Amino acid sequence: MSDIKLPSRYTITAALPYTNGPIHIGHLAGVYVPADIYARYLRSIGKDVAFVCGSDEHGVAISMKAKKEGVTPKDIIDKYHAIIKQSFMDFGITFDNYSRTSAPVHHKTASEFFINLYEKGDFIEETTAQLYDEEAQQFLADRFVIGTCPKCGNEEAYGDQCENCGSSLNATDLINPKSTITGTVPTTKETKHWFLPLDRYEEFLRDWILKGHKDDWKPNVYGQCKSWIDGGLEPRAVTRDLDWGIPVPVEGGEGKVLYVWFDAPIGYISSTKEWAAREGKDWEPYWKDEDTKLVHFIGKDNIVFHCIIFPSMLKAEGSYILPENVPANEFLNLEGNKLSTSKNWAVWLHEYLVDFPEMQDSLRYTLTANAPETKDNDFTWKDFQARNNNELVAIFGNFINRVVVLTNKYYNGKVPAAGSLTNVDNETLEQLRKYPEIISSSIERYRFREAGQELMNLARLGNKYLADAEPWKVIKVDEERVKTIMNVALQIAAGLAVLSEPFLPFTSSKLKNILNLTSTEGSPGESWNYVSLKEELLNPDHQINKAELLFRKIEDSEIQAQLDKLEATKKANENENKKAMPQKDTITFDDFSKLDMRVGTIIEAEKMAKAKKLLVLKVDTGLDVRTIVSGIAESFKPEDIVGKKVTVLVNLAPRALRGVDSEGMILMTENADGKLVFVNPDEDGVGNGEGIS
Repeated sequence: MSDIKLPSRYTITAALPYTNGPIHIGHLAGVYVPADIYARYLRSIGKDVAFVCGSDEHGVAISMKAKKEGVTPKDIIDKYHAIIKQSFMDFGITFDNYSRTSAPVHHKTASEFFINLYEKGDFIEETTAQLYDEEAQQFLADRFVIGTCPKCGNEEAYGDQCENCGSSLNATDLINPKSTITGTVPTTKETKHWFLPLDRYEEFLRDWILKGHKDDWKPNVYGQCKSWIDGGLEPRAVTRDLDWGIPVPVEGGEGKVLYVWFDAPIGYISSTKEWAAREGKDWEPYWKDEDTKLVHFIGKDNIVFHCIIFPSMLKAEGSYILPENVPANEFLNLEGNKLSTSKNWAVWLHEYLVDFPEMQDSLRYTLTANAPETKDNDFTWKDFQARNNNELVAIFGNFINRVVVLTNKYYNGKVPAAGSLTNVDNETLEQLRKYPEIISSSIERYRFREAGQELMNLARLGNKYLADAEPWKVIKVDEERVKTIMNVALQIAAGLAVLSEPFLPFTSSKLKNILNLTSTEGSPGESWNYVSLKEELLNPDHQINKAELLFRKIEDSEIQAQLDKLEATKKANENENKKAMPQKDTITFDDFSKLDMRVGTIIEAEKMAKAKKLLVLKVDTGLDVRTIVSGIAESFKPEDIVGKKVTVLVNLAPRALRGVDSEGMILMTENADGKLVFVNPDEDGVGNGEGIS
C-alpha cells in the first residue's frame, strides 16, 4: 500500500489575461489549453475541482492602451473582457469561474489582504525618489518610461523589465529615461510607497523551493527561482502612483493604487470566492486546507511572480496553502517570429473561431502537440494543416468512421457479441485497458504533449487492428469472426470517446453521441476508469447511431489565406516602422539650379546582356534621343515601360556602364512595399523637354 496521501480537492488557476487585447494562440498553448486538459482530466476521474481565472484589468498596460485610443480604462477593460470571456467559452475552456479584477469582490479581497499585512507590520514604508513627468504632472511607473538598460544596453527597455535580456528593473535604473506619455526627459520627485520585504522570506523560499521542489518542479521553473534566490532578494514595492487600480486602503495612500502584481494573483482567491458564493460552497478549504492541491498554470514570464512574490505574500498572511506545482511553459512563436499583441503578429482566438468554425479541437490538438513545455516552440499554418489532415482526419477520424459505417452496414448499428478471442484480440484489448493509466501518468506529470500523443497512439492501435483484421474481406468467408473483430474495434472506439475528452472535448461529445454513450450514471464509458475496469464498454445489442465525420480536411487555399493575412501584417509593421531617409546636407538655391531636369519618354528598352539589374533605355528628352542605363530590371519588364513618361536629369556627366555610355539619370523612388516607382509628371499635355524646377 502506498503511503502517499491523495488531495481531497484541487484548486487550479490559470494566469489572468491582461484586458489590453484579445487572446492569441501563444496564451492558449502556454497556459489555457494545458490547464483545461488538467481540469477536465481531474473531473473525469471524479475529483473535486475549482478551476478559476479572470481578466486582469489594472496596471499600466491598460492605462497606456486607454491613452493611446483616447478612451477611459473602463472602456478598454469592458471591451476586451467581453471578447476574452466569450472566446474562452466558445473554445471550450471549462473555467468554474471567470471573474474580473474590477469586480467589487476582488477590490474587497485585495484591500483586506493588504490591510491584514499592513496591520501585522509586514510592509516597509519608504519615501523614495521616483521619475516624474513635469508636463503630464504624474509619476512614471513601469511602462510609462523607457530608456537604456544598464545591463545589456538595449535602448528600449521599460521601467520594470528589459525585454531584450530579461532583467527586472526599476524605472530609476534606466539610462537616458524618457516619458512614454510626453516624450520628455523626466525629473525625480519624492513619493511614499509600501514594500514587501522579500529578503525576509529568502530562507523560507530556499527551503520550500530549492530543497522541497528540486525533483518535481520543471527545470525551467526551478532554475529561474534558484537564480533569483541566489542573486539575493530585495524589498519590492506593492503600491504605485497611478489613478487606475485598487486604491491603497490605508492612511497616506491617497492618489496611490495597489501594484498590479500584488493585486492580480489575489484575483485567484476572489474568483474562487465568487464561484463558491454562486454554488453555495465554502471557499476557504480551496485555499486554506492542507488537503487541497494548488496548481498555477502560467507562462515563463510570470514565474517570479507566482513562485517568489505571491508565495511570500501568502506566507506573510499565514493562513493560506502554497502551490504544489507551477508548471510554467516557455513561449510559442508564430511562423518563426515572436508573437506580439502590439504588432498584431498573432493568430487571434476570436478570429480563428470565425475562420475555422466548429474546428476548436483541431487547434487544441495542434497546440498540445506543439506545446512549448521545455523550450520555445513554433506554430506554423502548414504544420497545423498537416496535424489535422494526417493525424486527426487520417488516423483518428478514419478509424471511427470505418468502425461506425461497418457496424451500421453489417448489423444495423447494433453492437455484435464477441465470439472466441484470438491472441491478437486479447493483446489489443489488454493494450486498450492500459491507456487510462498511461495517459494519466503523463497528465499528472504535466506532460500534456506526451499525453496527447498517447491518445493518438490508441487511435493508431485501432486503425492497425482494423487494417490487419480486414473485416470487409473476412465477412465473405467467416461472419462469426467479423462479429468479434467489430466488437473489439467498437470497444476501442468507446475508449477513445472517453479518453479524448480532456484533449478533444467537442470531438468526444460528438463521438459519444455517435456511439450512443449517454450521460446517465453507470452508462458505458461514462467514467475514465471504466476503460480499464469494464469487460466491455459497449454491450452486445447496444444501438449506435449513424456515422458522421469527426474532422474535415483543411484545404491549401484556407492555409494560404492565413499566410496572406500574416504577410499583410508583416508589411503593415514594416511600413509603420520604416523611417524616412535622413535629410542630406543643406544646399543653396544656386546648387539646385545647376540640376537640369526634363520631361522625357522612354521609346526603347531592352535588358543589358549578362546584367541582372540593368536595362538599356532610349529616351526622348525633347533635346535629343539619348541612351540611359538604369538599374530597374528587377522591377520592370522592358515591354511594360516603353511609352512611359519619366523625369530625366539630363546634365549628369556621362558614365560608362559595362561598355555602354549612360547619358543621364531617371528619377525613381520606392513605395511602402519597397517597389521602385517612377517620379513622373501625371498631367496630360506636358511635352518632352519641358523643364522641371
